[in-house]
Amino acid sequence: MPELPTYWLRDNCPCAECRDPRNGQKLFQIADLPEDLAIAAQCEMNGNLEVLWSDGHRSRYPLAWLAEAGDGDGRTEADKRLWVAADFRRGLPEAGWEAYLADPAEQAAVLAAVRRSGFAVLRGVPTTEGKVCEVAESFGFVRVTNYGELFDVRVEPDPNNLAFTSAAITPHTDNPYRDPVPTLQLLHCLENSATGGDSGLVDGFKAAAVLRDEAPADFAVLTRTPVPFVFRDRGTELRADRPLIDVDPLGRIREVRFNNRSIGTLRSGDRNAFYAAYRRFAAITLRPELQLTFRLGPGDCLIFDNTRLLHARTAFQQDGHRHLQGCYADLDSLASTLAVLHRRTAALDAVAELFAGEGAGEYLGEAVTMAEHMLQAAAAAEAVQAPAHLIAAALLHDVGHFQGTLHGRDLMQGQDNRHNDSGADWLAQWFGPEVTGPVRLHVAAKRYLCAVEPDYRARLSEASEYTLKVQGGPMDDAQAAAFAALPGAADAVAVRRWDDEAKAAGAPTPDFEHYRPLLASLMK
Repeated sequence: MPELPTYWLRDNCPCAECRDPRNGQKLFQIADLPEDLAIAAQCEMNGNLEVLWSDGHRSRYPLAWLAEAGDGDGRTEADKRLWVAADFRRGLPEAGWEAYLADPAEQAAVLAAVRRSGFAVLRGVPTTEGKVCEVAESFGFVRVTNYGELFDVRVEPDPNNLAFTSAAITPHTDNPYRDPVPTLQLLHCLENSATGGDSGLVDGFKAAAVLRDEAPADFAVLTRTPVPFVFRDRGTELRADRPLIDVDPLGRIREVRFNNRSIGTLRSGDRNAFYAAYRRFAAITLRPELQLTFRLGPGDCLIFDNTRLLHARTAFQQDGHRHLQGCYADLDSLASTLAVLHRRTAALDAVAELFAGEGAGEYLGEAVTMAEHMLQAAAAAEAVQAPAHLIAAALLHDVGHFQGTLHGRDLMQGQDNRHNDSGADWLAQWFGPEVTGPVRLHVAAKRYLCAVEPDYRARLSEASEYTLKVQGGPMDDAQAAAFAALPGAADAVAVRRWDDEAKAAGAPTPDFEHYRPLLASLMK
């Protein structure tokens, strides 16, 4: 392994002394580390880099984590799919509203399309006023501006913006005069019976990349010239000085602000050079191959990246009605929701792998596999219409046999592996106490029932009787009373009873995928 920077490595120590295990935030300041900090010893062991520091601290870093590449924040051209209109010959990135709401994978696909291609369309969004805000709230928060929480795009008698007329609107970004600019825009079509009024999009990052290829000097001018963007009406006066093309410290395109209607008077810099570059860039945005044109129908909601995509509209006649409602939101919330969806998917994949892998092995001397046992327990809970959190607890109650320091095999060899605690701790990464509580009290519920229901113990299988003794045997009266007083005791007992039913060889059950949506709905 190549030599790693000392302070970088220590600053990223993942242990509980250095980071809060609940939120990952650091518990020390960089200046707290000693000036002469050094690695005293290191070795690779069990997929980790073990480090002993000169101040006596010990750190453990997963080798896979050390090998990860820097992903950035996903905002620059490096993380985007730059496109021309022909790339969507087969159709736009889209999904049905109901499927988007019901299926986390469908929602993730829509949000990923906005993040990577800059836009997506939701079809079948009910054409009720204000629904556009509900779409925004499905992944983030509405950004309120001087236009209000939402705005109506239709012909107004006294418009303060050309968008509220029937005139054609050339490709532009919205609100470039704001600091910060709203990074997402949503447009929900309520009615579109007028002749004309088709929507258009241009990938501003692609247009900027074309300018860079064809006229690098002009590209450089537009990245370094602050442009005054201005908006005024009776109650508002806004101004932001920003370049038309913004790049990050590595020179990668990060933002485009382009709005002919809102550019104020440039009074500094090389104005001749700027206008030559500005005109060239404007001409590129109007090239037919870059302009994606489509028509929004009632129920269609367009979500797009306002820091990247230029949107446009053809003129329309007032022989019908065209009414869209719009609102603004922000990319960071969308990215956060997408990251959580991906995290949940990865977690569910890990659980599914457990069922398909180790779970396919024997279940501690019973006639079923561990996976069959847990699926049967969940099916028993589902059969009596138990609440979702109890079905999940029944499904996952024995995962601790695979996740703790000690395995289920150790339990069968006479050493309590405390799988209830290790399982609950592992599941707590993704689930709240309503799911982990019955798992943590799973063994205690067995010991409790043996104490208060004499015939319960008589029904235990031979293997379960054996593990009861290893786990401490029946509770005494004081322990049973204390257990019964716990808030989650009833849930734990219910899961325990479904566990006892779940040992029938060959019993048909749904597979793990059947429970994936239920688990996803409970994840934090």
